[in-house]
Amino acid sequence: MVPNPSELRERAFLVGVEFRSQSRAKKHSASLTPGAQAARDHAASVSASSSSLPAVSPDFSQEESLDELRSLATSAGAAIAGEFTQRKDRPDPATLIGKGKLEEIAGAAASVATDVILFDHDLSPSQQRNIERVVNTRVIDRTQLILDIFARHARTREGQLQVELAQLEYMLPRLAGRGVEMSQLGGGIGTRGPGETQLETDRRKIYRRVRHVKKQIENVRRIRAQQRQRRESIPVATVALVGYTNAGKSTLFNALTKSNVVASSRMFATLDPTLRGAELPSKRKVLFSDTVGFIRHLPHTLVSAFRATLEEVQRATLILQVSDASSPVSAEQDAQVESVLKELEADKKPRLRVMNKIDLLPPKQRESLRDSDLPDSDVLNDMHKNEQTIHVSAVKGIGLTTLLERVDALLVEDRPRRVRLRIPQKEGKMLAQLEAGARIYSRQYQDGSVVLEAEAPASLLRRMRAFEVE
Repeated sequence: MVPNPSELRERAFLVGVEFRSQSRAKKHSASLTPGAQAARDHAASVSASSSSLPAVSPDFSQEESLDELRSLATSAGAAIAGEFTQRKDRPDPATLIGKGKLEEIAGAAASVATDVILFDHDLSPSQQRNIERVVNTRVIDRTQLILDIFARHARTREGQLQVELAQLEYMLPRLAGRGVEMSQLGGGIGTRGPGETQLETDRRKIYRRVRHVKKQIENVRRIRAQQRQRRESIPVATVALVGYTNAGKSTLFNALTKSNVVASSRMFATLDPTLRGAELPSKRKVLFSDTVGFIRHLPHTLVSAFRATLEEVQRATLILQVSDASSPVSAEQDAQVESVLKELEADKKPRLRVMNKIDLLPPKQRESLRDSDLPDSDVLNDMHKNEQTIHVSAVKGIGLTTLLERVDALLVEDRPRRVRLRIPQKEGKMLAQLEAGARIYSRQYQDGSVVLEAEAPASLLRRMRAFEVE
């Protein structure tokens, strides 16, 4: 008999932890950007329109955090066997939540035949060891879970290298922690031996591998820089899509570029950056870049390891910050995206906020949405202080024309200009280039020439300078 695939999945027991001291500090210290504040107001209005949605808080509630952990566990291929939540004043230095609660978790996990216990919190190496001793089951913290998902989803050599570097850097302090347990040289009978020697050997192997992977990633960065240099030598702007994981970036990317990159409801379905060209309403060409999704408490090792990939965000001309309009925590998600952009030093980039998935909103709520008006030319130079919002549904194709028009208006590279041209009919090549790369408003035939009113990018008009009519 062939086993059911679901029976082969690891059974995971989830543990959500909330510390009152930290949540109180967050309430006092939480400061949202104007864009995140607008998203928060939007999320609050969505909440008010539906009694089933919880009220919006300055940060993720314990229930919302556990819901996110549930999605992460599913993306990692686990089957949820049970859940446990704990509120505590402050973390226990040895076991995070206290030995008594751990024994309670151990009993509950054993009763449902758990393979692994997932903590919605980062654990120090000693905490992880202490917890495993009590629960007698494999324990994984939030960072290790995210790293595992990245390892599962990395397809290209570049993505795999970056994930491996993050995993090795995560492993090193845990290896050192196990070394103390393995051998205390000179600590008494039975404590001497190969333990520390083996530890040092393992550590040297990992350091050697880290150096090798970093060298490989440096080659990736060098190749990417060369490719970027070639791209930047021609007037084609790059627009990077960023946002919280599962905000619909890949679906929007496919809709804008007519591509078919993998788009999935699972978290972190996209790890490998993808660039595709598209044509704007002005006939200008633009490159859209699909990037890895962000998440709260994104492991620092991942941010540093994926710097080669995230450089596409740093060098982009315009950032499309994609948010899930249907999520009651879209403001909190936007605040997390903002913090990662700040870490990447990309928070001052010109930005356009895209509220996606409006097809999932109630009809009345959807009808009340209004896109931001296009600001005058003086304001366009300071777009990071004057964020605009466009509402779309990538799945249903709603608002995509408006989005492309707004991107067209915000990009300063190769800006189009309206001109009057008189081109001899024998200049067939010039006429064909104009037809392909410009908006033509009027056309008249006079004395063997074609007189046109057209709007075309500056790069095209430079080739037409001899035919311009004052």
